[in-house]
Amino acid sequence: MKPPFPDRPPIGFDLHRTARLLAQAFDTALADEGGTLPVWLTLLAIKAQQSANQRELASSIGIRGATLTHHLNGMEAQGLLTRQRDPDNRRMHRVSLTPAGESLFRKLRGAAITFDKRLRGGLPDEKLAELAQMLAVLRANIDS
Repeated sequence: MKPPFPDRPPIGFDLHRTARLLAQAFDTALADEGGTLPVWLTLLAIKAQQSANQRELASSIGIRGATLTHHLNGMEAQGLLTRQRDPDNRRMHRVSLTPAGESLFRKLRGAAITFDKRLRGGLPDEKLAELAQMLAVLRANIDS
């Protein structure tokens, strides 16, 4: 008779547990610098696209437009960004960082870089490359 549980935890469970711990630690690192993950992702997307419109930002972050609008409203109230009507399409808003948004971006970028270095600690480049390949295979296996 087969035992009710496998010899080792399912890989999905182990990955889920690791991802949750990683996300919690990253959230703490961002909070220590005055940010959150949604704020960081929004600042990063704006910085990468240089005055992007809201639809482009939502797509690049991977969230719905209404969710992004909620985040942008809060960030605008904090003085981190401005929104202006696109002169070529009045239905769209162009989003830009203010000096305060630029400052927070730099602080959160520092926290993200420090966190990434911490995660990579003790892992040689070839192991990191193997990990990236294994994660790609796992993502592909989800779709098959």
